Amino acid sequence: MRRLLCVFLVVGLTALALYQGPLPAQDQKPIREPDVIYVPTPNEVVDKMLELADVRPGEIVYDLGCGDGRIPVAAAKKYGVKAWGFDINPVRVKESLDNVERNNVKSLVTIKLQDIFELDLSKADVITLYLLPQLNVKLIPQLDKLKPGCRIVSHDFNMEGVRPKRELTYTPSGGREHRVFLWVTPLEKERRN
Repeated sequence: MRRLLCVFLVVGLTALALYQGPLPAQDQKPIREPDVIYVPTPNEVVDKMLELADVRPGEIVYDLGCGDGRIPVAAAKKYGVKAWGFDINPVRVKESLDNVERNNVKSLVTIKLQDIFELDLSKADVITLYLLPQLNVKLIPQLDKLKPGCRIVSHDFNMEGVRPKRELTYTPSGGREHRVFLWVTPLEKERRN
Protein backbone atom coordinates (compact mmCIF):
# COMPACT_ATOMS: atom_id res chain seq x y z
CA MET A 1 0.00 0.00 0.00
CA ARG A 2 2.79 2.38 0.95
CA ARG A 3 4.62 1.54 -2.30
CA LEU A 4 1.46 2.24 -4.34
CA LEU A 5 1.04 5.56 -2.55
CA CYS A 6 4.66 6.48 -3.37
CA VAL A 7 4.10 5.63 -7.05
CA PHE A 8 1.00 7.87 -7.15
CA LEU A 9 2.91 10.63 -5.39
CA VAL A 10 5.85 10.45 -7.83
CA VAL A 11 3.53 10.35 -10.88
CA GLY A 12 1.46 13.23 -9.51
CA LEU A 13 4.49 15.40 -8.71
CA THR A 14 6.02 14.65 -12.12
CA ALA A 15 2.79 15.62 -13.87
CA LEU A 16 2.59 18.79 -11.78
CA ALA A 17 6.20 19.69 -12.60
CA LEU A 18 5.61 19.14 -16.33
CA TYR A 19 2.35 21.13 -16.42
CA GLN A 20 3.07 24.68 -17.51
CA GLY A 21 -0.50 25.93 -17.47
CA PRO A 22 -2.54 26.84 -20.54
CA LEU A 23 -0.62 27.93 -23.59
CA PRO A 24 -0.44 31.65 -24.18
CA ALA A 25 -3.02 32.74 -26.77
CA GLN A 26 -0.41 33.27 -29.49
CA ASP A 27 0.83 29.67 -29.06
CA GLN A 28 -2.62 28.10 -29.24
CA LYS A 29 -4.06 26.77 -32.45
CA PRO A 30 -7.43 28.07 -33.64
CA ILE A 31 -10.41 25.92 -32.66
CA ARG A 32 -10.87 25.60 -36.41
CA GLU A 33 -9.76 27.67 -39.37
CA PRO A 34 -11.26 31.19 -39.30
CA ASP A 35 -14.06 31.80 -41.83
CA VAL A 36 -12.69 35.19 -42.89
CA ILE A 37 -9.38 36.99 -43.02
CA TYR A 38 -8.96 39.75 -40.49
CA VAL A 39 -9.59 43.24 -41.85
CA PRO A 40 -9.97 45.89 -39.13
CA THR A 41 -12.96 48.22 -39.13
CA PRO A 42 -11.76 51.86 -39.27
CA ASN A 43 -12.25 53.61 -35.93
CA GLU A 44 -14.60 56.18 -37.49
CA VAL A 45 -16.81 53.34 -38.74
CA VAL A 46 -16.71 51.71 -35.29
CA ASP A 47 -18.11 54.98 -33.89
CA LYS A 48 -20.88 55.01 -36.53
CA MET A 49 -21.77 51.37 -35.76
CA LEU A 50 -22.10 52.05 -32.04
CA GLU A 51 -24.08 55.25 -32.67
CA LEU A 52 -26.47 53.45 -35.03
CA ALA A 53 -26.88 50.68 -32.43
CA ASP A 54 -27.92 53.35 -29.90
CA VAL A 55 -25.79 51.85 -27.11
CA ARG A 56 -27.23 52.80 -23.72
CA PRO A 57 -25.90 52.75 -20.14
CA GLY A 58 -26.09 49.33 -18.49
CA GLU A 59 -26.23 47.41 -21.76
CA ILE A 60 -23.97 44.61 -22.92
CA VAL A 61 -22.23 44.67 -26.30
CA TYR A 62 -21.04 41.47 -28.03
CA ASP A 63 -18.56 41.74 -30.90
CA LEU A 64 -18.54 38.53 -32.96
CA GLY A 65 -15.17 38.10 -34.60
CA CYS A 66 -13.57 40.84 -32.51
CA GLY A 67 -10.22 41.01 -34.28
CA ASP A 68 -8.02 43.40 -32.27
CA GLY A 69 -10.84 44.25 -29.85
CA ARG A 70 -11.38 47.80 -31.08
CA ILE A 71 -15.20 47.61 -30.93
CA PRO A 72 -15.46 46.30 -27.34
CA VAL A 73 -12.79 48.80 -26.25
CA ALA A 74 -14.62 51.68 -27.97
CA ALA A 75 -17.97 50.64 -26.44
CA ALA A 76 -16.44 50.53 -22.97
CA LYS A 77 -14.57 53.83 -23.29
CA LYS A 78 -17.29 55.87 -25.01
CA TYR A 79 -20.43 54.43 -23.40
CA GLY A 80 -19.13 52.88 -20.16
CA VAL A 81 -20.83 49.57 -20.96
CA LYS A 82 -19.67 46.02 -20.50
CA ALA A 83 -18.48 44.52 -23.77
CA TRP A 84 -17.44 41.05 -24.84
CA GLY A 85 -15.28 40.16 -27.81
CA PHE A 86 -15.16 36.69 -29.29
CA ASP A 87 -12.70 35.41 -31.86
CA ILE A 88 -11.63 31.98 -33.07
CA ASN A 89 -8.05 33.06 -33.78
CA PRO A 90 -5.67 33.03 -30.77
CA VAL A 91 -3.49 35.73 -32.37
CA ARG A 92 -6.50 38.07 -32.56
CA VAL A 93 -7.44 37.23 -28.97
CA LYS A 94 -3.93 38.16 -27.83
CA GLU A 95 -4.13 41.45 -29.77
CA SER A 96 -7.53 42.16 -28.21
CA LEU A 97 -6.27 41.47 -24.70
CA ASP A 98 -3.29 43.79 -25.32
CA ASN A 99 -5.69 46.48 -26.59
CA VAL A 100 -7.90 46.09 -23.51
CA GLU A 101 -4.83 46.41 -21.27
CA ARG A 102 -3.47 49.43 -23.17
CA ASN A 103 -6.82 51.23 -22.90
CA ASN A 104 -7.32 50.36 -19.23
CA VAL A 105 -10.80 48.84 -19.69
CA LYS A 106 -10.22 45.41 -18.11
CA SER A 107 -13.08 46.01 -15.69
CA LEU A 108 -15.53 46.42 -18.59
CA VAL A 109 -14.20 44.27 -21.46
CA THR A 110 -13.93 40.49 -21.64
CA ILE A 111 -12.26 38.75 -24.58
CA LYS A 112 -12.77 35.03 -25.26
CA LEU A 113 -11.28 32.52 -27.68
CA GLN A 114 -14.50 30.99 -28.95
CA ASP A 115 -16.35 29.90 -32.08
CA ILE A 116 -19.08 32.50 -32.60
CA PHE A 117 -21.44 29.91 -34.09
CA GLU A 118 -21.49 28.06 -30.76
CA LEU A 119 -22.19 31.09 -28.55
CA ASP A 120 -25.20 31.77 -26.38
CA LEU A 121 -25.99 35.37 -27.33
CA SER A 122 -28.90 35.80 -24.91
CA LYS A 123 -27.17 38.33 -22.62
CA ALA A 124 -26.38 40.76 -25.45
CA ASP A 125 -28.26 44.02 -26.00
CA VAL A 126 -26.10 44.97 -28.99
CA ILE A 127 -24.23 42.67 -31.38
CA THR A 128 -21.62 43.93 -33.83
CA LEU A 129 -20.44 42.08 -36.93
CA TYR A 130 -17.91 42.43 -39.72
CA LEU A 131 -18.43 39.08 -41.39
CA LEU A 132 -19.23 37.98 -44.90
CA PRO A 133 -22.92 37.95 -45.93
CA GLN A 134 -23.19 34.14 -45.84
CA LEU A 135 -21.81 34.13 -42.27
CA ASN A 136 -24.36 36.75 -41.22
CA VAL A 137 -27.04 34.42 -42.62
CA LYS A 138 -25.50 31.47 -40.76
CA LEU A 139 -26.00 33.44 -37.51
CA ILE A 140 -29.76 33.92 -38.06
CA PRO A 141 -30.82 30.90 -35.92
CA GLN A 142 -28.83 32.34 -32.99
CA LEU A 143 -30.09 35.88 -33.61
CA ASP A 144 -33.70 34.64 -33.76
CA LYS A 145 -33.35 33.57 -30.09
CA LEU A 146 -32.41 37.06 -28.88
CA LYS A 147 -34.70 39.04 -26.59
CA PRO A 148 -36.87 41.66 -28.30
CA GLY A 149 -35.16 44.98 -28.88
CA CYS A 150 -31.62 43.65 -29.31
CA ARG A 151 -29.76 45.67 -31.95
CA ILE A 152 -27.45 44.04 -34.47
CA VAL A 153 -25.10 46.18 -36.55
CA SER A 154 -22.98 44.95 -39.43
CA HIS A 155 -20.12 46.69 -41.18
CA ASP A 156 -20.39 46.49 -44.98
CA PHE A 157 -22.43 43.29 -45.28
CA ASN A 158 -26.16 42.69 -45.16
CA MET A 159 -28.07 39.62 -44.00
CA GLU A 160 -29.93 38.10 -46.92
CA GLY A 161 -33.55 37.36 -46.12
CA VAL A 162 -33.74 39.85 -43.23
CA ARG A 163 -34.84 43.44 -43.76
CA PRO A 164 -32.65 46.02 -41.97
CA LYS A 165 -34.32 48.74 -39.89
CA ARG A 166 -31.75 51.25 -41.06
CA GLU A 167 -28.81 51.40 -43.39
CA LEU A 168 -26.27 54.17 -43.77
CA THR A 169 -23.32 54.92 -45.98
CA TYR A 170 -20.28 56.61 -44.51
CA THR A 171 -17.04 57.74 -46.12
CA PRO A 172 -14.26 58.69 -43.68
CA SER A 173 -11.96 61.45 -44.91
CA GLY A 174 -9.57 59.99 -47.44
CA GLY A 175 -11.14 56.54 -47.16
CA ARG A 176 -13.47 54.29 -49.07
CA GLU A 177 -17.25 54.14 -48.71
CA HIS A 178 -18.56 51.94 -45.87
CA ARG A 179 -22.08 50.67 -45.30
CA VAL A 180 -23.54 49.98 -41.88
CA PHE A 181 -26.71 47.92 -41.42
CA LEU A 182 -28.96 47.84 -38.34
CA TRP A 183 -31.48 45.14 -37.45
CA VAL A 184 -33.64 45.04 -34.33
CA THR A 185 -35.06 41.83 -32.89
CA PRO A 186 -37.35 40.17 -33.59
CA LEU A 187 -35.80 40.07 -37.05
CA GLU A 188 -38.07 41.18 -39.87
CA LYS A 189 -37.87 38.41 -42.47
CA GLU A 190 -38.34 39.32 -46.12
CA ARG A 191 -41.07 37.46 -47.95
CA ARG A 192 -39.91 35.22 -50.72
CA ASN A 193 -41.93 35.18 -53.93
